[in-house]
Amino acid sequence: MKNNYKILIAFLSVLLVSCNADDVESRPVIESVSTPELLAPETAKQYVLTEENGTNEVDRFVWSAAKYSDNVVVSYTLLIDKKDGDFENALTLATTSNTTQVAIIVKNLNQAAIELGAEPGVPTLFDVKIKSSVSGGVAMTSEKSITISINAYSGLIAYPFTDWYLIGSAVAGGWDNDATTVHQPLFRSGTDTNVYKFSGYFNAGEFKFISTLGSWLPQLGKGSDNTKIRIKTLTSESDPGTFIIATAGYYTFTMNTNTLEASLVAYDATAAASFTTVGIIGSSTANSWDASTAMTQSGFNTHVWSLGVTALNDGEAKFRANDAWDVSWGGSKAFSGGGTADNIPVTKSKYKIYFNDLDGSYLMIPNQE
Repeated sequence: MKNNYKILIAFLSVLLVSCNADDVESRPVIESVSTPELLAPETAKQYVLTEENGTNEVDRFVWSAAKYSDNVVVSYTLLIDKKDGDFENALTLATTSNTTQVAIIVKNLNQAAIELGAEPGVPTLFDVKIKSSVSGGVAMTSEKSITISINAYSGLIAYPFTDWYLIGSAVAGGWDNDATTVHQPLFRSGTDTNVYKFSGYFNAGEFKFISTLGSWLPQLGKGSDNTKIRIKTLTSESDPGTFIIATAGYYTFTMNTNTLEASLVAYDATAAASFTTVGIIGSSTANSWDASTAMTQSGFNTHVWSLGVTALNDGEAKFRANDAWDVSWGGSKAFSGGGTADNIPVTKSKYKIYFNDLDGSYLMIPNQE
């Protein structure tokens, strides 16, 4: 019996040493195992979404409070996944702090449905859950989900512009027009949508332009001379000519698809700064204004940076170098522009993003898969 008492006393001593008062006070405590549970809307509710009502409230989601200690801030995340999904790849509809309800607007619910595979115009089932946490940990997820039906619209935002990609022996990607090959697009002016420009490195060789990756139509190239362009839109038409780079180096190509005028002039890049990193930052990005999302530097044109398909929210964005504000670039126009210190307006969508640190030009192409 004495030995049993000694073992018990030793065990209690270890507990007292390892669990001092400071540890207990600083650790979030669960009062009882009580997960948050959705109370509204009711399961099986059906939503027919329309683009015209995009900014309207579609519904208010309400849940019971999770049980933690009284002196902690509880964060809630409203999650949506395809019907019978495991929520490993669920999307976040909203987050709150110490609030057990949130209003969801039409376009946000629609975007989530589209990203999770809904076919526009076809009612599709989704599961919704609520997750709670304290200081990013001690997570609890509702034991039950509600199932809702969403009839979504396409969610594509208006983009009435044509993009032109460099193709040829003088540029990245060569003559391969395959859609998976990396081709550099021209940067469209933010003030005149007929004007396109690119400043960067060219190999000695030839180049022209295509508008649809994977297709030779429409095709754009040299017209009667180096100051003119010609656009081919029909198979029966002859191919336009190619622009020639006699000596490898930096050049600026500019064209106007309205006047059909073009220019190709040498660009002095000797004084151009080189950057270790360039990223996009702003309220529309995943890290908001807190941290940049790093872009990928081109191996062919080291002053050109890009991001593959990237989800952006309604908000603003800028570009900056080296994760600091010493050097940054902006613009006043959505989708394309540059050369100003303004915050770029952004509408929620998935984008392919291109940036040129030589002149601050940017191109953000929405409606990507």
